[in-house]
Amino acid sequence: MDGFSLKIQELLFLIVLLLFISSRVMLALSPDGQVLVNFRTSIPGSDAVLEQWRPEDSDPCGWKGVQCDPKSKRVTSLSLPYHRLSGSISPDIGKLDQLQFLFLHDNNFYGTIPPALGNCTKLKSLFLQGNYLSGSIPDELGNLPELEHIDLSSNSLSGSIPPSLGKLNNLVTFNMSTNFLVGQIPSDGRITNFGNDSFLGNRNLCGKQISQNCNTGGPSIPGSQVSAQNQSKNGRLLISASATVGALLLVALMCFWGCFLYKRLGKNDGKRLGIDVCPGASIVMFHGDLPYSSKDIIKKLETLDEEHIIGSGGFGTVYKLAMDDGNVFALKRIIKMNEGFDRFFERELEILGSIKHRYLVNLRGYCNSPTSKLLIYDFLSGGSLDEVLHERSEQLDWGARLTVIMGAAKGLAYLHHDCSPRVIHRDIKSSNILLDGNFEARVSDFGLAKLLGDEESHITTIVAGTFGYLAPEYMQSGRATEKTDVYSFGVLVLEVISGKRPTDASYIEKGFNIVGWLNYLASENRRMEIVDPLCERVQTESLDSLLSVATQCVSSSPDERPTMHRVVQILESEIMTPCPSDFYDSD
Repeated sequence: MDGFSLKIQELLFLIVLLLFISSRVMLALSPDGQVLVNFRTSIPGSDAVLEQWRPEDSDPCGWKGVQCDPKSKRVTSLSLPYHRLSGSISPDIGKLDQLQFLFLHDNNFYGTIPPALGNCTKLKSLFLQGNYLSGSIPDELGNLPELEHIDLSSNSLSGSIPPSLGKLNNLVTFNMSTNFLVGQIPSDGRITNFGNDSFLGNRNLCGKQISQNCNTGGPSIPGSQVSAQNQSKNGRLLISASATVGALLLVALMCFWGCFLYKRLGKNDGKRLGIDVCPGASIVMFHGDLPYSSKDIIKKLETLDEEHIIGSGGFGTVYKLAMDDGNVFALKRIIKMNEGFDRFFERELEILGSIKHRYLVNLRGYCNSPTSKLLIYDFLSGGSLDEVLHERSEQLDWGARLTVIMGAAKGLAYLHHDCSPRVIHRDIKSSNILLDGNFEARVSDFGLAKLLGDEESHITTIVAGTFGYLAPEYMQSGRATEKTDVYSFGVLVLEVISGKRPTDASYIEKGFNIVGWLNYLASENRRMEIVDPLCERVQTESLDSLLSVATQCVSSSPDERPTMHRVVQILESEIMTPCPSDFYDSD
């Protein structure tokens, strides 16, 4: 009897054990859930949104940003934009073979786009824009037959657009703008329907979509016509060669004659600035800021030549103008653009000339010559911040760099909040920050980006600054706001801290710009590595605060960026406030 009772107990124990194991199996996370756990593991940084993902759940269908098919519980949508996700995109995501929508745009993802995405054959929408993804576009994306929307813009992607994307016959939207893409745009399939806006900001793309010839040769010729066309071609080549030789002889003769005249008539005439200051030219002074007569100023302008050039940039050449009393000014020469340029330009210059602030470069007046506008500014002996950081042998210590950042912040804050009318700079960069002899900063060229923002120069600015100082939304829309200036200021802060330009080769080789590099170092807890190794007397506390300010300023979401007033408040309270030891000896 006792033996029978013992067997009953053993049987009950086995039943309970089996029930327990079965319950654990029933509660185990689904395969799609495990894929998302791996996805989360590869993202060390976020705004805590992924902390809501609990591996103990039976499926991920209740997780933030995840949607599932109600019957099969398979993941059909993953939507996590604007969550500051920082890390690489896990290749395991290719195991979500029922995924239809993937929205990971406007985060801080870096690394490559996983080729395994080509396994998500149900995918209809792929939005990865506004990250720091690098490398080439995977050829496997051409294996997504149901794809309707793809946006990979505003990343650091390189290489060519894969021809396989021409097989995507359901495309409705297609955006590859503001990357480093090169080569011919596929000329088959639905891609032929997309115009210039889909490819803006890639300097070396070509194809009929952007009206750029790839120089790949002309149309094919039927075989029956080849022989006759070859004979005609040979005749044309002979005529062309003869004409070329004749033209070269003519050019050589003209060069010889030009050199003769140059030596005969004197070198100085060839060096003249070429400003056509005729008797009708006039000098406009703002608030009596130029204590000279128009005649005296024009007389000095006529003596300027190439030896007086001290800089050049997107808005014109800058000359050093020294008056007889020893005062020195900077003269910026801007070529007139069209007939209606004068009235608009003069009205805007009156506004800019009325703006006075300690941390802004003072516009004292201008000369209205027939072919150009000559803007007369204060001359700052320290040159530009760009020159000091990247071209001169002198080094700025930590205190000097903080002084520069503070001055630039106050100047920009005044433009945004205190002057009337308020001014959006649009072109904040190190070459537009000028320094006096004490390394105090002055913001220059404010207002000129708008003043000279015709269609051609505007497009050029966006292309040139795609991965430099310009905010992601400005690169996409071309619309400047105070928050796009704040982004540019944040990039400037990182440039001052690191001593490297925003698109330095050392970043590009790693697939980043300076903002992407900061986000990567932050995710690895290695932010100190961004500091210029030649910078002396770095203070850890002020560095942490400054990097925090810069990180806020370069947020991918404009709403999360602080105003410049707030930036100045933070700098004054947390960074520039002296320690007690700066005032007295504690002993």
